[in-house]
Amino acid sequence: MAAASSFAAVFFSSAFAACFAEVCTIPLDTAKVRLQLQKKAALATGGGGGATGGMLGTIMCIAREEGVAALWNGIIPGLHRQCVYGGLRIALYEPVKAFFIGDGYTAAGGVSLFAKILAALMTGVIAIVVANPTDLVKVRLQADGKATTVKRHYSGALNAYATIIRQEGIRALWTGLGPNIARNAIINATELASYDQLKQMFLKLPGFTDNVFTHLLAGLGAGFFAVCIGSPLDVVKSRMMGDATYKSTLDCFAKTLKNDGLPAFYKGFIANFCRIGSWNVIMFLTLEQVRRSIM
Repeated sequence: MAAASSFAAVFFSSAFAACFAEVCTIPLDTAKVRLQLQKKAALATGGGGGATGGMLGTIMCIAREEGVAALWNGIIPGLHRQCVYGGLRIALYEPVKAFFIGDGYTAAGGVSLFAKILAALMTGVIAIVVANPTDLVKVRLQADGKATTVKRHYSGALNAYATIIRQEGIRALWTGLGPNIARNAIINATELASYDQLKQMFLKLPGFTDNVFTHLLAGLGAGFFAVCIGSPLDVVKSRMMGDATYKSTLDCFAKTLKNDGLPAFYKGFIANFCRIGSWNVIMFLTLEQVRRSIM
């Protein structure tokens, strides 16, 4: 990643980069959530928010039936999430990695991949425990469309927070925390550790320098690995947050497997890769440029 800098500076640059990437890619995330919430029963009756056309079909259907602005449903809690989660997970990465290095997790020639993965796992857990309420509200707003079966009609992010607390209790803000911790810890480890490792690997190759092209390739690789590993957990998280009928993570996993089959865990994979891949490229490119400007 980058050289050691003040926590505040890294937090600010990370939060800014994550928020910018969120604004650019949230239409893809909205389509991904609708696809992940889609069930066979809904498809059989012609429901499911018109998601049968895949990512592009879902985006067009949402824009046609609910308006283009609906593609940015959840942007406010999404920005809340990225300020907290995006800032913490990256700002904590270097200090936590240094802690593991101090405990002997080293390799010849630099920091071991194992230390990078451990550090990113830990920062992912810490960040999402704090940011889970923002993630919940974001998914609820994205799922609350005209064509969906569960309609909550939140008027906005703040109304959603207040309504959830009033109707379901404050603990409901941490609904889906189990799969969210698993998903974000794993995806964070995949993204940060793979970006760190890929960037380090590219810089050792002839012709590569610490420039935009290297950052782009490393960011795209990080996004691809994150989607391949994290898709099943992402589907379970979206279903639990979008549908309160599931009793637990295992219940959601079992019912999804029984009712929709194994492919359901990779439902919305293309949308997810387009979203995560482009998100990582935009975020890491922005992060590297902001860091150079303020550090």
